Amino acid sequence: MNEETQMTDRESMQLITSMINKAKNRVNETGTMYLLWGWFILGCCIVHFVGIYFFNNSKIYYIWYTTWLLLLYQFFYLRKRKKDRKVRTYTEEINGFVWIAYFICTVLLIFIAIQFKKYELINPMILVLYGMPTFLSGIILKFKPLVIGGAICWLLALVSPFININYHVLLIAAAIISGWIIPGYLLKRKFKKEN
Repeated sequence: MNEETQMTDRESMQLITSMINKAKNRVNETGTMYLLWGWFILGCCIVHFVGIYFFNNSKIYYIWYTTWLLLLYQFFYLRKRKKDRKVRTYTEEINGFVWIAYFICTVLLIFIAIQFKKYELINPMILVLYGMPTFLSGIILKFKPLVIGGAICWLLALVSPFININYHVLLIAAAIISGWIIPGYLLKRKFKKEN
């Protein structure tokens, strides 16, 4: 091989390495879904708490059914985003499956709690479940604020048996702020900085 061919091989390897690094950079979440879900759920928590605490409205839990609308929006948003992107990394796929598993477990556990009329367990179980995908997403994305947010969710779940059930929704609000909203803004800032 002559020196010119070796240089071309070296340049090819640099190009491949560069493309891999770019694909890795694309893993950096924009924070959009964390913020969208975070603010939406926080709003539901506030409406729920105000409805129960100030108006003694026992049907206020219906506010949570609005999350199905957001789920529908997310489906179309992610579908469009997938079409626009040329590269989907393994990390993004794994993270997506983590959130699908979270959704399935949440729906199943809420259904089971309702069937057994164990309503007081729903919010503590949700806190445990919120922690799982948040923590794992932090590990997968190598983003410490999500790891910390997931751990805070678990700590709040641990505290929940010692707090009046009417205040459990405020624990959910605290979990959302620490696990999704703050990390969402930090992810957004990191994404803008790197891209």
